[in-house]
Amino acid sequence: MGKRSDFPRKERDAYQTIDQRAVARLLPLLRGIRTFAEPCAGEGYLVGQLQQAGLVCTYEGDIASGLDALVNPFDEEASFDAIITNPPWKRPVLHPMILRFQAIAPTWLLLDASWAHTKQSGPFMDQCSHIVSVGRLRWEPGTTMTGKDDCAWYRFHAQHTGGPKFVGREVAA
Repeated sequence: MGKRSDFPRKERDAYQTIDQRAVARLLPLLRGIRTFAEPCAGEGYLVGQLQQAGLVCTYEGDIASGLDALVNPFDEEASFDAIITNPPWKRPVLHPMILRFQAIAPTWLLLDASWAHTKQSGPFMDQCSHIVSVGRLRWEPGTTMTGKDDCAWYRFHAQHTGGPKFVGREVAA
């Protein structure tokens, strides 16, 4: 998964959040969050890790099971404190998801860390309240190899203005 790989991309960017370091970096920032929705759940690895940490998933869906996060009214089907997901990183899908999700609830998205440094992120950064450095993650079960791109959690909310606070690896560890 990444820009510098010879491997073909998985259909629909179906990279599973198997690396527990991703959730470990996010948990200290989820104070007050008890319930969450996961609209890009894939095989459920992220949901399982968050539930192991004591959170309750009130909605779990994925396009592979017919639940398109861009059109499915999951916010009408369940109540939750936040949306937490590893969405597709392809920009034509990602950007509409940011707009939709942040209008529904505070939203944590696991993305490539370099996205924040691109021109295309500009329209979204005012509503981004936090960027949490994660580093390189392992995406494939049964391997010890990590991806070639650093990752970060981004928190978006339509009511936030003023851009992000950067949370370095030493702070949220």
